[in-house]
Amino acid sequence: VRLVAGVTRDLTDRVNAADLVNYVAAQVGGRGGGRADMAQAGGTDVAALGPAIESASEWLAAQLGA
Repeated sequence: VRLVAGVTRDLTDRVNAADLVNYVAAQVGGRGGGRADMAQAGGTDVAALGPAIESASEWLAAQLGA
């Protein structure tokens, strides 16, 4: 599994791409890193990818206070 997260620079004070990609990567048995506006990760559990990506919307909503 390869993951890439991008965040527009006007939102990096509220959403960090490295934190986002690591949140999803942890659920697929991996980890990653990068900058606040762009990050990459990898993992090994392909079966967990769908639910992991779906959970990202809740994580984002919490970060954005929505």
